Amino acid sequence: MRVAVVAEYYPRPGHPGLGIWAHCQAVAAAQEGAEVRVIALDRPLPPLHAMRSLGPGGGRPDPGPLRQWWHELRSQPRSAELDGIEVTYARFLSPPRPLSYGSWGRWAAPAVGRALDSLDRNGGIDLVHAHYAVPSGAAARRWIERRRPGLPLVVSVHGGDLSYAAPRSRRGHGAVTSTLRGAEAVIANSTLTRDGIEALIGPREHLYVIHPGADVAPGNVDKRPQATLVTVAHLEPHKSQADVIGALAALHERHPELRYVLIGRGPDRSSLETLARSLGVEDRVEFMSALPHEQAMAELARCHLHVMPSRHDAFGVAHIEAMAAGVPTIAGEGTGARDIVAAGEGALLVPAGNVNALAGAIDTLLSEPGELRRLGEAARQTAFEHFSWKRCGRQTADVYREVSGVANPVDG
Repeated sequence: MRVAVVAEYYPRPGHPGLGIWAHCQAVAAAQEGAEVRVIALDRPLPPLHAMRSLGPGGGRPDPGPLRQWWHELRSQPRSAELDGIEVTYARFLSPPRPLSYGSWGRWAAPAVGRALDSLDRNGGIDLVHAHYAVPSGAAARRWIERRRPGLPLVVSVHGGDLSYAAPRSRRGHGAVTSTLRGAEAVIANSTLTRDGIEALIGPREHLYVIHPGADVAPGNVDKRPQATLVTVAHLEPHKSQADVIGALAALHERHPELRYVLIGRGPDRSSLETLARSLGVEDRVEFMSALPHEQAMAELARCHLHVMPSRHDAFGVAHIEAMAAGVPTIAGEGTGARDIVAAGEGALLVPAGNVNALAGAIDTLLSEPGELRRLGEAARQTAFEHFSWKRCGRQTADVYREVSGVANPVDG
């Protein structure tokens, strides 16, 4: 069963945590007998926030983001092997994301097509699995229609197709809906995402919910000496790191030593640093930027409570990673994290955007250290029983086998 995975978000030297869930799923599916090779989209243009940091905007120009982008561009290989998975980085150019994201599948199609041609010549392809309908799924579908009609296409939807690509433009809506309708199978990462898919295109056969996973970490970890909150996420408004900083300030009298660690990078860093200074907590907020996955998980395990009360998240794999490390987690109501809460102990929901409610939940947990430790162990058990990568890999391989008709060697 030869699978070509096409993904916009996938680990690379300059951003080792980018799309780590897609890589872990590929590794897990390979362990279940699939022969997986990956095509990762690579757009060698600076992000808008890096360009804006140089222009007039009321503050002093900051060349740092653009310098970081240039360093990553120079270090980016054309191919790599990650944990036994062969990865080809397909370079493409396109206009800026806010104006044209719905058409990126068309812009990426030539590079993706060349990479798929190469894989097809060197071993063949039994099916293509695209993460997101736009741009990966749309680009892969164009290649299938022109070069391999009838080749099965599986599309994983992680939320962005529904919350960003489809609603922003008529072109994006058309690209998402036509790709999802044309796929042999669609995988949703949560029941919230599944419901969104059905609201967009109506009920369809071969629509599955497969949750991302996490590897359960050892339990004998030396915790940080002070109580520490942590968020593992891209620094962007909907992840609500600003609310956590607000809660940290609100809890100053009851928890004066409480600290907050942010693992990740993104366009919101400057505004978050400014907020921390304005609230007088900058000395208790630590920005660690993006870290290699193993290092990020090690830092996560040393903290006491993971907090990511997102305003919208299709699932929130960081919650599962925290729980697998024995760290309880707080998520935002109305997100796909409701699947996690329904599975067992270790996660709780608070109203997104309500700093007082968030501060109250944090205070309750930190004020009862024994209960916090018990909840951490319960979180680890929930992750082990319901959200392992082995489970995800087995379910993914089952979908591959069903749509391709190719037997899985693991099954004999």
